[in-house]
Amino acid sequence: MKIHFVASPSDSAQLALERLSQKYGNAPLQNADFVVCLGGDGFMLEALHKVLDSRTAIYGMNYGTVGFLMNAANEVDLLRRLANAQPSVLHPLHMTATTSTGIVRSALAFNDVFLFRQTRQTSRIKIEIDGRVRLEELICDGIIVSTPAGSTAYNLSAHGPIVPLSSNILPLTPISAFRPRRWRGALLPSSAVVKLTLLDTEKRATAAVADFTEIRDVAEVVVREDRTRRATILFDPDHGLSERIIAEQFVA
Repeated sequence: MKIHFVASPSDSAQLALERLSQKYGNAPLQNADFVVCLGGDGFMLEALHKVLDSRTAIYGMNYGTVGFLMNAANEVDLLRRLANAQPSVLHPLHMTATTSTGIVRSALAFNDVFLFRQTRQTSRIKIEIDGRVRLEELICDGIIVSTPAGSTAYNLSAHGPIVPLSSNILPLTPISAFRPRRWRGALLPSSAVVKLTLLDTEKRATAAVADFTEIRDVAEVVVREDRTRRATILFDPDHGLSERIIAEQFVA
């Protein structure tokens, strides 16, 4: 069993990398049967992009804080844990952002795509779903399009709903909405194409973020799930991602 280890810059992750590499070796990524990611959720998101479309599954060990996408930092009997781990297949969101100067950039996100105001003034956003205008103007700090896996992250902190991994649903959640006051977001089918048009871009600059890619001064953002791309993440038995998403809804 060939393992490729990657680790975040934290002291605890780097020490674990040294110990595990000495014990199991550290195979090149292209020859590895498994990738073991040592760090937190943010570092796991970066690692997922590196194994995108690869047949190599990734197994996380938590040397960060929350560790929702990670397994326990238990270095004992790693080979057995890898052999018994259960896979979850994740499809990323594809974001196409056009800036106010006409530059078009794309990025992928396993967690979420969100827009957020760059200045003290709120953003004004028109929302279209599958070519139909659903909200002429949302006045807010921003808005989130989340994957099911990412529904427990920024989406949850913005009071968005947690959705099961198998639901084929994308939560659309406003961030500090001012108008309409009572709009709390929507649940969209995973096939939906979400177009977010920024109004009054000269006065109300807004940034778009897809996982760790940030694009400033956007004028239009289109988000859709890309079912042609995938990454496989591994979890210990009885602690799979679907179970964690359910359990998170009962946390006091």
